[in-house]
Amino acid sequence: MARWCYRHRLVVLVLWVGALFGLGAAGTSAGTDYSNVFSLPDTDSKQAYDLMTKAFPQSSGDTDTVVWRSSGDAGSVTDTAVRSRIEPALKEIAGMRGVGEVVGPYDTKNAARISRDGRTAYAQITFTDQANEVPKDLVQKVVDTAQGAERDGLQVELGGQAITRIQEPPTGVSEVVGIAAAAVVLFLAFGSLFAMLLPIVVAITGVGSGMMATMLLSHVANVPEVAPLLGSLIGLGVGIDYALFIVTRHRRGIQRGLEPEESAVRALNTSGRAVLFAGGTVCIALAGMLVMNLRFLDGVVIATSLTVVLSVLAAVTLLPALLGLLGPRVLSRKQRRKLASAGPAPAEASGPAARWSAYVQERPRSIAAMALVVMAVLALPVLSLRLGATDQGNNQESTTTRQAYDLLAEGFGPGFNGPLQVVVPGGADTTELVRTIRATDDVAQVAAAPPAGGITVIQVVPKTSPQSVGTDRLIDRLRDDVIPEAGVEAHVGGVTAVFKDFASVTGDRLPYFVGAIIGLGFLLLLIAFRSLVVPLTAALMNLIAAAASFGVLVAVFQWGWGTEFLGIGKEGPITAFLPVIMLSLLFGLSMDYQVFLVSRMHEEWVHTGDNARAVRVGLAETSRVINCAALIMICVFSAFVLSGDMEGAMAGIGLAAAVALDAFILRTALVPAAMHLLGRSNWWLPGWLEGRLPHLAVEPAEPPAESPTGPHKNTWPHKNTGPDQDTEPVKTAEPEKSGTGGATVVHGFLRTADGDPLAGASVTLVSRGGRQLDRVTSIADGSYIVSVPAPGAYTLAVTARGLASRAHHVTVGGGPLVYDVELTDDGAGLVNRPSP
Repeated sequence: MARWCYRHRLVVLVLWVGALFGLGAAGTSAGTDYSNVFSLPDTDSKQAYDLMTKAFPQSSGDTDTVVWRSSGDAGSVTDTAVRSRIEPALKEIAGMRGVGEVVGPYDTKNAARISRDGRTAYAQITFTDQANEVPKDLVQKVVDTAQGAERDGLQVELGGQAITRIQEPPTGVSEVVGIAAAAVVLFLAFGSLFAMLLPIVVAITGVGSGMMATMLLSHVANVPEVAPLLGSLIGLGVGIDYALFIVTRHRRGIQRGLEPEESAVRALNTSGRAVLFAGGTVCIALAGMLVMNLRFLDGVVIATSLTVVLSVLAAVTLLPALLGLLGPRVLSRKQRRKLASAGPAPAEASGPAARWSAYVQERPRSIAAMALVVMAVLALPVLSLRLGATDQGNNQESTTTRQAYDLLAEGFGPGFNGPLQVVVPGGADTTELVRTIRATDDVAQVAAAPPAGGITVIQVVPKTSPQSVGTDRLIDRLRDDVIPEAGVEAHVGGVTAVFKDFASVTGDRLPYFVGAIIGLGFLLLLIAFRSLVVPLTAALMNLIAAAASFGVLVAVFQWGWGTEFLGIGKEGPITAFLPVIMLSLLFGLSMDYQVFLVSRMHEEWVHTGDNARAVRVGLAETSRVINCAALIMICVFSAFVLSGDMEGAMAGIGLAAAVALDAFILRTALVPAAMHLLGRSNWWLPGWLEGRLPHLAVEPAEPPAESPTGPHKNTWPHKNTGPDQDTEPVKTAEPEKSGTGGATVVHGFLRTADGDPLAGASVTLVSRGGRQLDRVTSIADGSYIVSVPAPGAYTLAVTARGLASRAHHVTVGGGPLVYDVELTDDGAGLVNRPSP
């Protein structure tokens, strides 16, 4: 497919441009139909909501609030000077098309809308549509009309969901800032304008098509408003990163002497496979949110998974087409001149990454200890994690919604912004219940509305704010003690109770979700790397990264450390659904880096059987691109602080912290240090399990590049003495002439330099593509036998404790091949015998 896309690049470009414009036209024409559906089956607040919906079906539009406060010499809000300015404004708003009703405080039955000190009052505006459907120009007109009544000593502010919409920054600001920052990182990494543009074009194409498709899906599925934001957040991150992995491999291939077309094909066949695997794991991790059984998250899964799928599709189809257009210009002028004058670059990694890798090998214990201490300190705040919901009290102080919230809290009490509704069905007598609630601690006001449709609603205003722990305790007290003592059936609802139940349900189901995604990751890595220790290590690292990133999230958003500097409003609890989304994304992104890092280590291990070399070479060759990819992710995620959405800012900061910790501490320091300490145990797998696992080649080894003058000399390492050890020419054994050319075996004896049988040694047969085909242990007499699927060239790796490891290149014909090996302290001698 990569070769077809490379050669038919204009066709691929036309198809992608047509699809993008087609989806854009359809999405723009259809519009959006996002809906925030918090479906909490079997919860008390859900039963209260259902009863209220039946009793008051007419209250379907969004209700917003106009708050005014007089100060200084302005007098009371009931003074003629204040009323003469406020009442005409309210009357004008009531006459606007799209406004259903305006209820003010200046009549006897609504006198409770004026505070006790007479300085604060409010009116409620009910629109004919829900908040996301109210035209922004109508909302702006309402705001301008209400605030037009201001004068010295009279402050007018507005709050509500519709009002919040006009405070949001222009759509796409965070995305543009993130892309600009990513472009700078890419240019510094590549040194080429064209190479810099490739990942950005691919990511924009994937995210753009994903957003348009999500707009269309919102008409047939419950997609929440936050879903497109999260979809663009993760889509930009993975889209740029996936293209970066492929472009980096392609550029390396050209620098090592390959023609551009062959380099692109090999890049897609190696890094492209890893991208497909990584994208699949991200989608599977996102689908893990379905374990929570929360309808609100279903739309998030749809939007984010669809965007990731389209980003992967763009990386494996659009990118090779763009590489075909650029040809060698994917390298900078300086790199092209160097290639022409000095010839292909050497395959051995060098520079700071190689020096750091060697440093980790020399001091694994101290580096592992330091990394663990840093992660543990950052994870400490997670012990005080409290799930809840953000509201307009968390907005920036400069916004009218935050000022309206503060004015209501000051005039009517902190709990006024989050009243509770105690819903009593069946027309039961509520006199005793009202009296009992009024006498309950932490209750500021109680008022029972006239029954409607056999439903009585008692409004309860707490003394504490909606996000306070005291309000949560009051809800529990009403449900567990007060209502049962009154002897009536009643349910506690309202926005505050809904979010409390949502947080409780999320917290209860979170362990199952974590277990599901950790178990899935373990299984995938077990199949990919044929090891029990590698997936166990990865699972532990994911848990450490999650704890540390949530610690950062708690410190910033719950404790308020740096909120003023970041300009993200007031501290509060962590949004209840955020841990689920963050864990899904963190799991997927961590798998990306783990696969990219360990696949290179695994490739070196199966070739040499030398764990120390495998870890050192793997880290040296992948750490730079992993760190570059992580830096891009951090830029993209951090930019979502500018989104104007508190949930988006939380997700951005949390994921940026998670990626930074995962890439710069875990994958660059703790994982390789731990693998050095574990030694050969990293690759241990019970024999009975080996035969039952399917084979999955995540990223096959890249064949050696050919120079302009012919193939390079084979430079595979043989001795366990480091990367600079000279290598000997390839040795091939003449196959026996018998056989029919089908599956066969390689067999023989392993002996020491003294001629003694070598038992317990490991013999591994590996394809030239890097795939492990068979692995056995020699028995008491030193004999071994490995299965060969078909005639061809293979690598036979032999390792034994205390002796030097060797990898031998063998050519197997149509029948069994006898291959005896002698292991010494400094190498292996070969004794090739014909079969008897």
